[in-house]
Amino acid sequence: MNIHEFQAKQVLARFGAPVPKGQVASTPHEAAAAFTTLGQPKAVVKAQIHAGGRGKAGGVKLVSSADEAREFAAKILGKPLITHQTGPQGRVVRRVYVEQASQIARELYLGMVVDRKAATVSIIVSSEGGMEIEEVAAKTPEKVISEPIDPLVGLASFQARKAAFALGLKDKQVNQFVALATSLYKAFWATDASLIEINPLVVTADGHVICLDAKMSFDDNGLFRHPEIRELRDPNEEDPAEIEASKYDLNYVHLDGTIGCMVNGAGLAMATMDIVKQAGAEPANFLDVGGGANAEKVAAAFRILLSDERVKAVLINIFGGIMRCDVLAEGVVEAARQVQLKLPLVVRMEGTNVDRGKQILKDSGIKVITANDMADAARRVVEAIGGRGANR
Repeated sequence: MNIHEFQAKQVLARFGAPVPKGQVASTPHEAAAAFTTLGQPKAVVKAQIHAGGRGKAGGVKLVSSADEAREFAAKILGKPLITHQTGPQGRVVRRVYVEQASQIARELYLGMVVDRKAATVSIIVSSEGGMEIEEVAAKTPEKVISEPIDPLVGLASFQARKAAFALGLKDKQVNQFVALATSLYKAFWATDASLIEINPLVVTADGHVICLDAKMSFDDNGLFRHPEIRELRDPNEEDPAEIEASKYDLNYVHLDGTIGCMVNGAGLAMATMDIVKQAGAEPANFLDVGGGANAEKVAAAFRILLSDERVKAVLINIFGGIMRCDVLAEGVVEAARQVQLKLPLVVRMEGTNVDRGKQILKDSGIKVITANDMADAARRVVEAIGGRGANR
């Protein structure tokens, strides 16, 4: 789960991280009032959406008066902001964050992430703040320093100092960075975060190290422990289909293709998407119903697939281990009848009770294209929408 910048700063501030003062506003009048309340000669008005690149897209502006804050808020509130991370449709700006301006001397990068390779949390720093860390890593990898953190010890002071020296910090700035990084690590563990990114982390003209921007993501599986974090969720920033899928514990990710895929198991889902692409089409989603799905769950998954207007055909690829093929078939039949299915449906099933599952589909009266294996299923679903490359 992701949260907005202003929310991330509120969370981090609770753990002692230094962040500029600011207020969130949802109307132009509130933006003007926020500027006045800050009592500073200058402030920055920032669009609040779950995407990077807001500054380049025109979603951030330095203002010098309440009137300027009001005018800029009126310009962007209620309108889509298109960045390199939103896609061409953009994200509607529903709130802005009015924050006191900072005199920036240097821009740095600081992040903490669950490092799969190191099997622990790692701290990542770079002297190239304000840029996409992936771009920096690709072009100048020597400028990205990563340090794994022992979960039994936590972030050691020497590791934080090592990172500070790598950033070229000196004197009091080193101690400031150590305290800041320590507070971030505490916040990471205490909230079951999966990512904290401060980009940029800045050194101000008067020598202070502060979090000028902040991004936080959380492990959905840990949200039951953090109702206060769960309340920060903004449904407007998420795909409605993904929200609906979460109600049934379905793993769903919306993609840009036209073949709706229902699979059990993440590995099989990835392989299914690959073979659909190899056959000449594009998957419309990643949808893993899991190993223990029941008929109700399968029916919900089917409805979610068909809610995407771009889907031209559905491919169901199931290996019945824990999940039985007859249970899948019952769910498919129930959902197909509810939505009055008219799209081509290709089913490939193997495993527990496969013969019973196939018989249920056959007796249902629903038009189903059966496949012998994954390659055959991919070929048949592409043919059903008009042949290889039809949706490219």
